[in-house]
Parts: sequence; C-alpha cells; structure tokens
Amino acid sequence: MLNIQLARKYSRAIFEIAQEEDKLVEYGKELSEVRQGLESVPQAMAFLSNPQVDQKVKKDFLKKIFEGKISKDMYHFLMLLVDKRRFMLLGTIDDQYHAYANEARGILIADVTTAIPAGKKQQKAIAEKLEQVTGKKVELRLHENKALIGGVVVKIGDRRIDGSVAGRLETLKNELLANK
Repeated sequence: MLNIQLARKYSRAIFEIAQEEDKLVEYGKELSEVRQGLESVPQAMAFLSNPQVDQKVKKDFLKKIFEGKISKDMYHFLMLLVDKRRFMLLGTIDDQYHAYANEARGILIADVTTAIPAGKKQQKAIAEKLEQVTGKKVELRLHENKALIGGVVVKIGDRRIDGSVAGRLETLKNELLANK
C-alpha cells in the first residue's frame, strides 16, 4: 500500500512536469520505453533496485544507457529514483503516469476480449460504439480468450460489458437452475 502511494507521488510529479511542458505523450512514451528496456533484462532491474549497490554505480549505469537518448527531465527523474531508492517502483509509476495522462487527455482505456483476433473494422466499430456510450475518446487494449466461444467482453474501469456467447450461456444456465 505504501509503495502504491509513493509511486503515485512520483508519477504525479513527472506527470505535472510533462503537463507544464505540454509533452504528456512524449514523456509517457519515454517512461514506457525505459521501463520496457530495463524490464527486458531482469538483472538490470534487480541491480537498480538492490539497496546494497552504491548509488553512484547505479547512476553511472543509467548514464551509459540513457544520457542523451531521453529528455533531460526524464533522465533527471531516473536519477531521482536512484537517489531516493525508489527504482523498484518504476513499473507502477509508469502505469500510474499513463492513468493520469489519459484522464487529462479525456481518454478511456477499454480492455476488449474476443475469442478470435478482432479485425481492424471490428476494432473501429467497437471503439466508435464505446465513444458514443461514454462520450470520451476510447483506446482499445485487445486480448484473446478462446473460452468466450464468440462475441466480446469489454471492461472500462470497473464497468464490465459481457456480450460473449459463453457469458450468455452462463446467464441462461443460471436462469434455468433458478426456475427448477
């Protein structure tokens, strides 16, 4: 719980800097690229999160990888995470940053699960329908689950819309059992 609160503070800080500079998208991209790059090498994240490794050694490591390749603010943000021994929060900070940025830009993220991959036309139709319903711009995160049999399940925030064949069969089963 404490880590989530700390991650929110740090993500809020970099979010506010990005907002002031009108670089929400750019900073979000950089933060995600840094995270993905470091998480693709588990030893790197373990090294940067290890409290026994000297701060200067960690900073030298980050300097070799990122100096001149990312914005100065993002570079200094990474150094701050090292100084404050909060590097292990990078993934949570990234997630929270994107939540703040999407909210500021009026964008909702919809997790869309289908039995088979959704085609471009289908994706566009789903996004347009969700935008009509919510009144906001919607970005889709696509997932597959063959157990759905057919149809689609959409999750936006804490709302879940189940239009799958499996969901309908489950509802029908429950209704039949209730009428015994």
